[in-house]
Amino acid sequence: MIHVCPVSREHFEAWFRMRCALWPDEPAEALRAEAAQFLAGSVPHPLAVLIAIRDAAPVGFAELNIRPYAEGCHSGRVAYLEAWYVEPTARRTAVGRALIEAAEAWAGAQSCPELASDTFVENGLGTAAHLALGFEEVEIIRCFRKTVRMPGGSET
Repeated sequence: MIHVCPVSREHFEAWFRMRCALWPDEPAEALRAEAAQFLAGSVPHPLAVLIAIRDAAPVGFAELNIRPYAEGCHSGRVAYLEAWYVEPTARRTAVGRALIEAAEAWAGAQSCPELASDTFVENGLGTAAHLALGFEEVEIIRCFRKTVRMPGGSET
């Protein structure tokens, strides 16, 4: 059986480890600090973190926020799935579905009529998981950046 609940201090190490697996290019110290700050209540985002527990072990998490806009959404208050991770050994066992159902319940409790998310274009597994759980693909975007020459000749 899968149980989804808000993250707590007892889940800290497992949540931190899963965050490192989701974002391997991010410094582990920064991911640990963000998680600790969330549990201390000292950061504004994410607004909620849900942990999936199976056989007494954390096997996935979802980080949620509320945004005033998301691509393809029609309301001005959109619940946003900022992060969604399931341990590889727990995939295709309804853990991801349980997290999304809990995220939907959280969204409804926050008066958000829509739940939005994103994934990288090349993440076929993530795209398939979203579609399988009822998300509708609404837009594909490419993001760009350009360095701006600052007064005095320096670049940022």
